[in-house]
Amino acid sequence: MTLDQGLAFGIIGAVIALLIWDKLRYDLVAMLALLAAVAVGIVKPKDAFSGFSDDIVIIVGSALVVSAAVGRSGIVEEVMRPLGARMKTVPAQIIVLTGAVTLLSAVVKNIGALAIFMPIAMQVARRNGTKVSSLLMPMAFGSLLGGLMTLVGTSPNIIVSRLRNEMVGEPFGMFDFTPVGLTIAVAGLAFLTVGYRLLPTGRQAASGSAGGFSIDDYTAEALLPEKSPFVGKTVADLEAYGEGDVTVAAIIRERHRRFIPSGHWVLLAGDVLVLEADTQALGDLVKHAGLELMHEKELEGVQSDEDLAVLEAVVEPRSPLIGSNVEDVELRERYGANLLALSRRGRPIRQRLRRVRFQPGDLVVLQARAAGLSDTLNELGCLPLAERNLSIGRRRKRRIALAVMAVTIGLVATSLVPVTLAFFGAAVAMTALRVITLKEAYESIEWPILVLLGALIPVSEALRTTGGTELIAGWLSIAAQGLPPVGALALMLMAAMAVTPFLNNAATVLVMAPIAASLANHLGLRPDAFLMAVAVGAGCDFLTPIGHQCNTLVMGPGGYRFSDYARLGLPLSLIVIVLGTTAIALFWPLMPH
Repeated sequence: MTLDQGLAFGIIGAVIALLIWDKLRYDLVAMLALLAAVAVGIVKPKDAFSGFSDDIVIIVGSALVVSAAVGRSGIVEEVMRPLGARMKTVPAQIIVLTGAVTLLSAVVKNIGALAIFMPIAMQVARRNGTKVSSLLMPMAFGSLLGGLMTLVGTSPNIIVSRLRNEMVGEPFGMFDFTPVGLTIAVAGLAFLTVGYRLLPTGRQAASGSAGGFSIDDYTAEALLPEKSPFVGKTVADLEAYGEGDVTVAAIIRERHRRFIPSGHWVLLAGDVLVLEADTQALGDLVKHAGLELMHEKELEGVQSDEDLAVLEAVVEPRSPLIGSNVEDVELRERYGANLLALSRRGRPIRQRLRRVRFQPGDLVVLQARAAGLSDTLNELGCLPLAERNLSIGRRRKRRIALAVMAVTIGLVATSLVPVTLAFFGAAVAMTALRVITLKEAYESIEWPILVLLGALIPVSEALRTTGGTELIAGWLSIAAQGLPPVGALALMLMAAMAVTPFLNNAATVLVMAPIAASLANHLGLRPDAFLMAVAVGAGCDFLTPIGHQCNTLVMGPGGYRFSDYARLGLPLSLIVIVLGTTAIALFWPLMPH
């Protein structure tokens, strides 16, 4: 091993370690890796920012804008509305909802497709008495499977296509991924239709209510005013009034002193009660016990209660709230919203609400002005957990969005226009034709992902130019000795699948795809199948809630625990490994001509 190879391995190893540590954002880690690579000399200063001009960055950014435009146009909700009444059984609900998410994810960013269907799933579950936990994880996994089917379905496919162009002079086409991806997606959907029974049945993540969808359990803070009939009564009296659905977790007195009360504690005027309950029970108690929610402050421009709306939402991974608390983001002053309650991963939180720093997947109860509520939620990066009403008069926009998307796919499929130009043109068209506003377009772009790509492309290239990929490929070829070509292919797929939870799927492909091509070369096999295996492995993280944004997004609303993902995800991963390897070898022959 040369010094440059050792430096390249050290930097990649540090990136993996920092991402596992999870104290620094992945885009910052990528930028630090780029600076380190330049500092030690394995990336030349003139090449340091070459990644930001790469076609990958343009394609991913443009695809995000197009996805957001399709989502905001209301096409999906209009198509799905007539089907709602026909989904009576859980298998039927999974087939329709997960199948729809899977198909949409083939042409729309998978987290965008999932965000569109989550409120629909909530309504279906409420109407039919279905546990929402039976629907959301299959839908999240379906969105990942759908991304395997086309070039633009997921970032790994785009990156693999670009790397293939560099290696063999021709990129993968729009539908080159379809035979393998469709095979895996159909088998995965069939499994999820029955496999949902592997999820825990003892925990009820959500319960229907007349006003929407309630999640057990939220934490809220309420003031006990002098006029309340419970002043002078005990904690046990208040909990009994809540019929066992409300718990007084703590009492805050003398401004900052926090006490954990027993049932015989007497309640005093001015106490701040930390309550744990679902939204239905909490709302009833606040109303009938004369309590005042601590964070329910008057909002500017509100004349009456009719001007206000209260709803439950989930904090998306793109939200500007993440890492901040209510005071940091000036929730009321800047966004015109009050935080009434919060729940994390299906469990109540133990801190004061104003001190809690938001995390992806947090469930929040927000109070905001009814007028402009959709815009407020979009600015906050929160997904409402109720069916969204379609905007009246948007039919023309829906048709335009559909037409632009159809033309784009047609141009790419027939190779009349390069993928980069086609999707950049589609993003511009969606904005110019006002399917999506310019502000919404910029907000839909996941800038951290683009920074990650731009910063890591030169670093991954350095791993190749220093001979590091060849060295790893040599080690893997030794490990693959005695295995048939299909066994080596399965080894590559499993390696990519194992690394993805810790290294982000885009970063996984940047590192693993050159290694896969080198391994194929060492074994005297064609590289296409091995590149395809990396794309499939990087796109299929079903074992953790943190490996992909879609898994994170459903954790709170579904009331899932970390271990729940492996219950359903492990057998699905095995299906992908076995069937994916077989399908890749079938559609992309391993042996050279």
